[in-house]
Amino acid sequence: MKVKNNHLKILLAAPRGFCAGVDRAIEIVKKSIEKYGAPVYVRHEIVHNKHVVDSLKKIGAIFVEEIDEIEDKTRPVVFSAHGVPKSVPQEAESLNMIFVDATCPLVSKVHREAENLNKKDVQVLLIGHKNHPEVIGTMGQVANGKIDLIETIDDAKNYQRGKNDELAYITQTTLSVDDTKDIINVLKERFPDIHEPKKDDICYATTNRQAAVKKIAKDCDNLFVIGSRNSSNSVRLVEVAQNNGCENAELIHSESSFPLEKISKCKTIGISSGASAPEVLVNEFIENIKKKFTVEIEEVEIVKEDVTFKIPGKLN
Repeated sequence: MKVKNNHLKILLAAPRGFCAGVDRAIEIVKKSIEKYGAPVYVRHEIVHNKHVVDSLKKIGAIFVEEIDEIEDKTRPVVFSAHGVPKSVPQEAESLNMIFVDATCPLVSKVHREAENLNKKDVQVLLIGHKNHPEVIGTMGQVANGKIDLIETIDDAKNYQRGKNDELAYITQTTLSVDDTKDIINVLKERFPDIHEPKKDDICYATTNRQAAVKKIAKDCDNLFVIGSRNSSNSVRLVEVAQNNGCENAELIHSESSFPLEKISKCKTIGISSGASAPEVLVNEFIENIKKKFTVEIEEVEIVKEDVTFKIPGKLN
């Protein structure tokens, strides 16, 4: 039964959903299963989305958090899109395991930056979130103590530079562009000689999805982001909406109930999805809305994305 006064406008942010790094990582798991047969182990969730993980489990992927959990070491292991510390492939090599690295090339770029700066004896500041797999992977590219984590503006204000330290900063790729900007400004003010990346570390997909949400947020009574609770870029999209004119923004994850009551109070809602959320979940959400409301959909596209990343040669 449809809701009274049931006309609803949906502003659909674009780009949204899967990015090139996520597409590549999922394809790597599928091609690994095709090449090596099932099971193929995957260290950590390949991307932070339950729907994706469950669909890969059905075709023969087994997810583990560490290599020592793998019962049959003769089977291949895929490393997730978030990247891994250097110790992980070293451990796989020491066990003579077949491994395939699905680290997003944009994360790998940050890894190489960290390594190159370390070789020049530069103290690296990583702007990111503690315990996020990408941050763990980046910090694990160099020896302990060679990268300091900066999570907040307060961290940046209170950071104590070593007497002879040359400084550089790098960033987690999935952060809010606005959040990093504020932290970077503090660091530059305190340390005018700090080295910055040649090219912004925030990935194109994160930037585009945030810009698309900013574009529609002020016109929405409520904005829903389809994505997982442990997906950094999905959580950031909610924050971006809240900071840009739509206080009533929230994450719709695998355990969320359908927000009928909230939607029934709206004339216009916005919808976006994180870089690890498949479009099928957006379509399901819209179909559920259509059962209750007469819907007008307007897709607001700020840029077309045509980025693709190659699959490792060993899988072709």
